[in-house]
Amino acid sequence: MFESIRRARLQREGLSCGKTRRKHQEGDFIDEMRTHPAGTVAAYVFFFIGIALLMRLGTQVEAGLPAVTSLHMMYAAAIGFALVVHERVALRPEVCDNGALLLVLGTIFTQLALVVLMLDAPFAHSWGKTLKAVVLPHAFAPVVLSVILGRRIGLFGAIYATLFGVLVCISISAPTYMATSALLGFTGVLLTKRVRRRNRLFMAGLYIGLAATAYSLLLHEAAGVIMEEQIGRIVGGPLMIGIVTGVAVGGLLPVLESVFGVTTDVSWLELGDLNHPLMRRLSIEAPGTYHHSLVVANLSEAAAEAIGASASMCRVCAYFHDIGKLSKPEYFIENMDPSDNPHDDLTPRMSALVIIAHVKDGVDLAIKHNLNSRIIDVIEQHHGTSLAYFFYRQALDQKAEVERLVKQSKAKEDDVPQVSAETFRYPGPRPQFKESAIISLADAVESASRTLEKPNASRIETMVDEIVQARMMDGQLDECDLTIAELARIKKSFAKTLLSMMHGRIKYQKAIESKPAREEAKAPPAAEDETAASANIVEASFTGGPVPEATVIKKPRTRKSPPASAA
Repeated sequence: MFESIRRARLQREGLSCGKTRRKHQEGDFIDEMRTHPAGTVAAYVFFFIGIALLMRLGTQVEAGLPAVTSLHMMYAAAIGFALVVHERVALRPEVCDNGALLLVLGTIFTQLALVVLMLDAPFAHSWGKTLKAVVLPHAFAPVVLSVILGRRIGLFGAIYATLFGVLVCISISAPTYMATSALLGFTGVLLTKRVRRRNRLFMAGLYIGLAATAYSLLLHEAAGVIMEEQIGRIVGGPLMIGIVTGVAVGGLLPVLESVFGVTTDVSWLELGDLNHPLMRRLSIEAPGTYHHSLVVANLSEAAAEAIGASASMCRVCAYFHDIGKLSKPEYFIENMDPSDNPHDDLTPRMSALVIIAHVKDGVDLAIKHNLNSRIIDVIEQHHGTSLAYFFYRQALDQKAEVERLVKQSKAKEDDVPQVSAETFRYPGPRPQFKESAIISLADAVESASRTLEKPNASRIETMVDEIVQARMMDGQLDECDLTIAELARIKKSFAKTLLSMMHGRIKYQKAIESKPAREEAKAPPAAEDETAASANIVEASFTGGPVPEATVIKKPRTRKSPPASAA
């Protein structure tokens, strides 16, 4: 309320336009609960209450099943303790907040609830115990968690869905249920590596169904009950459940991503559409920045692949990281007219403010266009708290010049400007995760690479190493979890990608036009030699070989003996 009153007063005085800049994740209660310990405890408590309820429901799917006893609850408590310790000790980087934890626990609970519902369905009463074990959706939780959070979390889901499932589904033999659930759950994780197309989920479901069908036949044969069941149930049931699981996961992914604030590789590829309105504006209004963003995307994607980070996220976030330059594209060197530099009419401090403002302008545009939250994070963090060094150096030079004039009594001491490095720094924050740090480094490397003259492997490697070392010394990488070994691989990837982009081309001479036949007949031998030399140059331009150094050929070559440039 007080902020709005202050803004209204400034607007009346002509010192404010009355508009407020959009801000990213400030004072959001949901963001606070994502990391609050109370949220973690609540997620675990509700999960274990749900498991106890499913255990009780599991005893009612058939008549004559034993009731849940304190011994069963002790089994469940032991497995629950193992789950908590496993998650807190081994999986903290993947399950980084309460939203991810709720997704993991909720998915496991959903699979167990589906199992109980299927066992309690009327048509299930005609199934044999062996058939019941193989027609349940054992791969649902492993596939969902593997696609969204990674294969390690998928294995986590397969393990604990199996262990809790043994306690919930007491109508099925424990060894049979455990073996079947582990087999199909782990198969689902195996088949969901780098899912970048939704049809891959359908194919994964098909293969899971085929694996379940084969195991169903073997299991019925080993149990000696293959003649007691209809072959259509033994083969068709497991196959259908596998296919339905793949299709259901593909349909649920957008919902889960929206609810839990996560993004899969499938969605990142969809977000990387260069026909997005902001990218189209960038290509028209700021073509230099557009090209710069494409190169940064290539650099960061290759570097992310090298260290096992999310390459799809890096590419898409790099596309949008400089959209804030759309506010004043002509003030940035890649879009600037060389004959008209707008910074010539500004003080260094004002120029720095214009340049630094592109971060906040980018956040404002990203929120307005409902871009992914990770993209907004990268826009905020890709410069960290680094220094706009060019204008800072310019301000220091101006200060030194005024001080010199003061010593010569040509200026007053009050005219000496106050220069502080803090006013020339970006607002931050510094990169908070690997992908943001990679894009930050790629942005600096790409900009610096444009200043290289006659680039070669040695110069590129030296430039990349100096930029990374400078960022480290400035503390810009202190808050992300990149290791020294990963930085070494990132630098190597940057150098390799830049070298492939900036490779040299052979400079060909212009071919000499052949003279008319009558003039050639009268031409002296030297002219014939020049014509042969030009022919070699033309042939080299088609074959891709080097241009011969000599322009005079002593002996004409026959058609059976091609020039050296063609070899």
